[in-house]
Amino acid sequence: MAVTVLIPTTLRGFAQQHSEVEVPAGTAAEVLAAVAEKYPDIREAVFADDGTLREFVHVFVGDRSIQELQGFATPVPDGAEVMLIPTIAGGSGVHAPLIPENREKLSNDEISRYSRHLLLKEVGVAGQRRLKAAKVLIVGLGGLGAPLAQYLAAAGVGTLGLVDFDEVELSNLQRQVIHRTRDIGRPKVASAKEAIRGINPQVKVNTYDYPLTADNALDILGEYDIIVDATDNYPARYLINDACVLLGKPDVFAAMFQFEGQVTVFYGKEGPCYRCVYPSPPPPGLVPSCSQGGVMGVLPGILGTIQAGEVIKLIVGGGRPLIGRMLVIDAWNMKFRELKLPHNPDCPISGTHPSIHELETYDYQDFCGLKKQEEESVEAIAAKELKQRLDAGEHITLVDVREPHERAIIKFPKAKVIPIGQLARRQDELDPSRVTVFICKEGKRSILAIRTLREAGYHGPMFNLKDGINSWARDVDASMPQY
Repeated sequence: MAVTVLIPTTLRGFAQQHSEVEVPAGTAAEVLAAVAEKYPDIREAVFADDGTLREFVHVFVGDRSIQELQGFATPVPDGAEVMLIPTIAGGSGVHAPLIPENREKLSNDEISRYSRHLLLKEVGVAGQRRLKAAKVLIVGLGGLGAPLAQYLAAAGVGTLGLVDFDEVELSNLQRQVIHRTRDIGRPKVASAKEAIRGINPQVKVNTYDYPLTADNALDILGEYDIIVDATDNYPARYLINDACVLLGKPDVFAAMFQFEGQVTVFYGKEGPCYRCVYPSPPPPGLVPSCSQGGVMGVLPGILGTIQAGEVIKLIVGGGRPLIGRMLVIDAWNMKFRELKLPHNPDCPISGTHPSIHELETYDYQDFCGLKKQEEESVEAIAAKELKQRLDAGEHITLVDVREPHERAIIKFPKAKVIPIGQLARRQDELDPSRVTVFICKEGKRSILAIRTLREAGYHGPMFNLKDGINSWARDVDASMPQY
């Protein structure tokens, strides 16, 4: 008798890159223990020091979380599937429209433009008027925000707010289809606004080319009917969630990594919020970003258009939005799964007795462990200094913590290869009497590598190559590509 445990891409580095594993049937605790025995590195990633499951990981048996069942005592029968769902980031019936019907008459041009909507009885004239009256805020104009802005503009959403303080880079163009090559170096909000004007000049566009913070979130989000989370970092996700709960607004959420994605609608009035599902974020660096681990270019297009569909349903009413449900997508194997998300009555912001009542006094950087990360300093070495010390004959051990497929892009000369998930158990391969410099793409995973070894008891001198192998390509060896 056996069950199949599905391992998401964010945790496969701790499971020898396997996507699934068969273990004996039993209780949820026994199944997880069998996985940890088979892949010892995954234990530290999934379990806290006291043996409890980390709060950023959910375990599902079938489509239900073990939190809704019997916890670790939940029986897992022969042939069942168990899913580990980390954050990256009952259902609802027919939903009433969020936007009151707008009696303003549609112009002849609007009737022609939106005729395919008007032919749908579920949308019709009343629904199109609601779309015209609606105000939607998109936070993030990257891979998710790009299709969102385009499709919502094409659908006739009357006002779109765009929040992003980044500029367009060459590496964005693989998936952020609202931007063009000529836009490299331009603010993303400016590029997106121009593209929206080209799609539908009748849409009003408000731009915010500065970060969303605890000080300004309520003021900005308060001007809109629906908020769409298209961000890529945990402080922003928790901030958006909390502001939406306090304002009573829906948070249309998506997250992605490599080939996998998640989409849901967090709406504290009617179902769970983000904190209900993920009470706390993972330790900094444990779950890589797309810039570190990559993403299939079309995946954010799939997720972003699903988000756009959820927004439209919420505006016009009807349909069954993803409130209390999460759609999990594996684009590589083309599998869609739906999971039920319960509301947590003990949630600190949407629960029965909330403890979070305002944003200004809440430190999101500290909550996500980023301030602690700054305080636990890791010594860095610049690429030029490392080159000088190597040329002078200094005995330095170089350790490349990237995965094999990433090293195929470019190899770092004379570096020892130890993937980050194997460091703790392979520390005996390092000489604590010698300086060791850790190398990754951007200098972020190498910081996590040093912290991992410190926690495992390694005491040798360790340095992080500042800004990673890309800095070496930029400042030392121009023949190497930056990626």
